[in-house]
Amino acid sequence: MYGVLPVWIEAVEPAVLKATRAPVLGDVSGDRLRYWGSSEVWRLSYGLRSVIVKRGSDAQSTEGTAYERYVRPLRLPAPELIELVRLDDAVLLVMEDVGRVTLEQEPSLDGFLAAVELLAEIRSVKVSGDSEFDADRLVALAAEISAGRPEVAGWAPRASSADLVERAEMRLRPAVDELHRLVRPAVVHGDYVGKNLVTDGKRWTPVDWPLTYLAPQLPDLYTLTREAVALGHDRDLLVGRYCEVAEADRGLVERQVLIGGCGFTLRALAWVIEEGVHTVPSSKDWIDPLLEELAGLLDQLP
Repeated sequence: MYGVLPVWIEAVEPAVLKATRAPVLGDVSGDRLRYWGSSEVWRLSYGLRSVIVKRGSDAQSTEGTAYERYVRPLRLPAPELIELVRLDDAVLLVMEDVGRVTLEQEPSLDGFLAAVELLAEIRSVKVSGDSEFDADRLVALAAEISAGRPEVAGWAPRASSADLVERAEMRLRPAVDELHRLVRPAVVHGDYVGKNLVTDGKRWTPVDWPLTYLAPQLPDLYTLTREAVALGHDRDLLVGRYCEVAEADRGLVERQVLIGGCGFTLRALAWVIEEGVHTVPSSKDWIDPLLEELAGLLDQLP
């Protein structure tokens, strides 16, 4: 009923009514799918018709920009953006409902293989423009993390992060620079994990695109296989399928995945320290495991 819907949905009422064909907003039922400090996601339904409505602030507010810069012009396999409304403190999006089951909910091997094939399709899209995640950006993130933040209560830089900038300069920078000479930038989703892969029973669609950028590395394949391995699936099978579909050299792909993993962990750490500890307080507990993960990845660099 309308009484349980958040007041901010009134700002996108015309788009919701048009998409669901509901007579009035009071006839629309709502199911809140996610609520974090920086974002809120609802499924609004009338009969068999439904749409997804998102309210985002901070990092989540950039999804509209991602649709304008990448998703729409490149025709990426993403939910259709029906309406975009920018408010003073947030961005509201009305989007196509592409399914009710995520890969996180049903983490089958077939689902992960389908996600790998979909990723190869995304990476095959030709783009113009330079990489937006080069060595300078990665080293800057390392410096930010190593410095820590005084407002992160109960956490301070540990010994494992003390030499992070030096290791990023000495090992990560040359590896990233070389990769940028070898491979042209392609689309990176930025959060390619089970919760953001949705199926309607016929096709899979990546959702949540606010972190999208261009780069030659493969953090999306890193995060997908990382999750798959934790669930007991065979990483070699998934990477092999990607190489087969993408017609890519296995050695080069492994290098792209390794560097992509470094970028993913650096970006995740920076987000936790800058924003996560405020919007998701429990994310403070992710810092040390992420630092250990990053250290292991840096050790694998030549």
